[in-house]
Amino acid sequence: MTTDEILARVSRIGLDSSPIIYHVEKNPDFALRCLPFFRAIDNGTLAGVTSTISLSETLVHPIRNADAAKASAFRNLLLFSRGMTTLPLPAEIAETAARLRADYNLRTPDAVQIATALHSNCDIFLTNDDRLKQIREIEIVVVSELT
Repeated sequence: MTTDEILARVSRIGLDSSPIIYHVEKNPDFALRCLPFFRAIDNGTLAGVTSTISLSETLVHPIRNADAAKASAFRNLLLFSRGMTTLPLPAEIAETAARLRADYNLRTPDAVQIATALHSNCDIFLTNDDRLKQIREIEIVVVSELT
């Protein structure tokens, strides 16, 4: 599946933490595969959605390494960038996450991320965790499989 094919048919994308990390850190293996999605989010042709779980997950290494610039880059992308919505965990998303955990034996962060995408009416969920392809409620797109 090509990125262009996906972008031609989606208007809202749920984002796992990994594509966000690849984009900000310019990961040599995956950043270029994620770039078209972030460009579309930035120019307003695609709405990006994630949960505050992404903020927690992306800030770990910058905090551990006292990298204020990288921490700021993650905060700016997640909290202040055009086209990106980072949602808290209200009860209805938490309950959907619990159902996903029960149905698919997911880890809590994964379940919360997917539940957030579902509640936001996202067309796809972008991740690099191919174990999530078992989810039937939303189309899972795996970064490493993009061409």
